[in-house]
Amino acid sequence: MNTTITPVEDAVPALPAPSHRPRRTGAVLALARFETRELLFQIPVLVFLALYVTLVAVRLMRQDGMDDFPVLHMIDRETQTAPLLFAIALLVCTNAAALRSRKHGTVQQFDVLPMEPWRRTLAHLLSAVPFAALTAVVVTVEFAREALKPGAIGHGSLGELAVGPLTVLLAGVTGVLLARLLPSPFTPILFVVAAYLLIFTASAAGADSAWVNRLTPVAALDIAGGDDPVPSDLLGRPAAWHALYVAGLCVLVVCAALLRSGGRTRAVSTATALALAATTVGVIGQIPRDTAALEAARRTASTTPQKVQSCTTHGRSTYCSFPEWNGVRDDWARVVDRVQSAAGGNAAGTRLTVRQRIDTSGGVEVDTSLTPSTHPAEVTVGTRWGGNRVPEFAVGVASVLVAGSEDGAQTLCDARPVTIMWLVLGTDPTPLSTFKDVRLDDSTTGSGLVLAPTNGLSLTKQQTTVVRELLTRPRAEISARVKAHWTELTSSKTSTAEAAKLLGVPVPKGQESCEE
Repeated sequence: MNTTITPVEDAVPALPAPSHRPRRTGAVLALARFETRELLFQIPVLVFLALYVTLVAVRLMRQDGMDDFPVLHMIDRETQTAPLLFAIALLVCTNAAALRSRKHGTVQQFDVLPMEPWRRTLAHLLSAVPFAALTAVVVTVEFAREALKPGAIGHGSLGELAVGPLTVLLAGVTGVLLARLLPSPFTPILFVVAAYLLIFTASAAGADSAWVNRLTPVAALDIAGGDDPVPSDLLGRPAAWHALYVAGLCVLVVCAALLRSGGRTRAVSTATALALAATTVGVIGQIPRDTAALEAARRTASTTPQKVQSCTTHGRSTYCSFPEWNGVRDDWARVVDRVQSAAGGNAAGTRLTVRQRIDTSGGVEVDTSLTPSTHPAEVTVGTRWGGNRVPEFAVGVASVLVAGSEDGAQTLCDARPVTIMWLVLGTDPTPLSTFKDVRLDDSTTGSGLVLAPTNGLSLTKQQTTVVRELLTRPRAEISARVKAHWTELTSSKTSTAEAAKLLGVPVPKGQESCEE
């Protein structure tokens, strides 16, 4: 009997050939989502992300009068430094994630997978994108919160706002690149230390350090201070070019990591060329140009601000400001009207000129002391407003009403400082607290310096005592006495003791000395 055996190949039908190529893009995105989730639960990323968000939240919730008038072209730059620690944490963790397979000895197992090494690298690179997007959300909320305040001054720059998220993205992809170039867990720390030393050395290099600083991701180092704002056109910061430069760096680092992992495709080569071109253009765009014109503009704004200011009239006085501060003039006018309402004699009808002034002789945005104006009836106001700057401006207004000019109010050892302080505090809702705030030593006893937009006002121990006594008396009574004896109270021949008698308060004890 013959038995025919059918071959196995004939018994099992052949599987149909796949009708499409594997979904490699979907696999890369799925791996990127997994790596993002893993990064989020890494302790450094979690801690520094929480710290970053907390710092921003605290900043937004703080209650300070000067925060009611934020200068937006300073706020946009303040968003750049807060994400730095978070960026460093992300750099370390993306580097560790890219080295995970080497650490656990599973590199060889990847050889049996259909995904090429450069696609796995791409997934690690993409895992940093959500954290940059999260940073962009925080930056947007932070800036929008300040920009929506009724007292917001000036305008922000999209280029400056983009730096924070781009820095986080650059740090994340740099961690992956370092893992492909130098696969060691100590490489990120050494890289951060070396980068810091390089930036520090470049900053101290000399006159060209400002341009060198712009080649760092956060180019806030070419601004000397950050205390006194200046008009945005005097900053000389090429924000858009810098943002292009950092964005080009991000793409360049991504392409370098892909090329190092074997991703020598036409798309990667094209992206590398475009990123190199964008980075180069960003560097060239940040090269200082026409610095003589910028310095001339700064000099003009400092020495002859009337050439670049506009003025408006409120009531009997004129208010002149740089364009970005036009919206604050009404607040200045309210302070002037309040102080002037307590004055007597001709001062009650004096036409003042309130002029905004800056000083860039020692650098841009540095804390400087403005010299007193020598022009009669001219009052200086700075570029900070709100909080203690309001009563300090009131001191400047009162000084001009009493002494005639800011320069004439510098050395007063008579009744006039008492009169000035009454004009400031007599109509203030919290006079004793304001008296403490405007004094340099935050006290209401003894001699001291009262702050003003210019050099301030010196009070002797006796003058301070008289002012404090005035604040304990009914306002209507003291106001009537001040207006009735205005001529005597604004005379250089009237002593502090005589002023106390005219105002109906005890004469302070001790010998008065203006050398205290």
